[in-house]
Amino acid sequence: MINETGAIMHLAAQYLAAANINFVTKEADDSHTNLGFNIDCQRLETHALSPEGDQLALNYRAFSLEWISPKEVISFSLEGKTHLQVLEWLEQTTLTFLNKTYAYEFHYDLPYAIDRTYLFHISDTGALEELARLRTLTENSLERILEENNLEASIRVWPHHFDTGIYTALTGTPDLMIGLGLAIPDTVSDRHYFYASAYKHGDQIDTSSFHPLTTGEWISDSFQGGILSTENSNKTVLVGFYHETLNQFKS
Repeated sequence: MINETGAIMHLAAQYLAAANINFVTKEADDSHTNLGFNIDCQRLETHALSPEGDQLALNYRAFSLEWISPKEVISFSLEGKTHLQVLEWLEQTTLTFLNKTYAYEFHYDLPYAIDRTYLFHISDTGALEELARLRTLTENSLERILEENNLEASIRVWPHHFDTGIYTALTGTPDLMIGLGLAIPDTVSDRHYFYASAYKHGDQIDTSSFHPLTTGEWISDSFQGGILSTENSNKTVLVGFYHETLNQFKS
């Protein structure tokens, strides 16, 4: 059930990605498309879409889109709405607040098929709460890792792959780039999982000869890195996993 709910939220997040593509200055690395996760409000948020700071958000608690402007917050429930109804709301809202036209267009392939009649419906609110918990846990754990390792990176959600993650050089080793985060079900795992990977001079580091992890496991296949199941996960376990993988990458 969590996979179904996750797919729905992944699809809903594309409305935010499209807003970034429409209204944020383009970056070569596509970072203009990524999203932030607001722990306090339990919502994904776009970059600022205007000089005044307008944002579009996807609220996990309410399963709604929210237009956040300096003057007010307007909420639009997704439950029982069609894709067409959502687009109509977005077109009217962006016209009202930005005096600009919203376009649901992408430069990448969407992960799910959708048409104007697609109906949004969450049948398992518990699964939605779990997805929000995982985003929150990842955000808090990565903040701890950044602080304890004196690293500078933005924790972002990338709408195409829908992972929460950081990608940055390790302190003192500028040629070693590390990626840590939370991934949705894919070819590596049929469940959500936490990941750690590293790259040197652009090449992924081979982990086949690494020592076994205390928690999690090393994968040496199409993905080279460490993975940890999200089942029974907590901040202590996750931070420990990230630290252990970083130590081996550095050695």
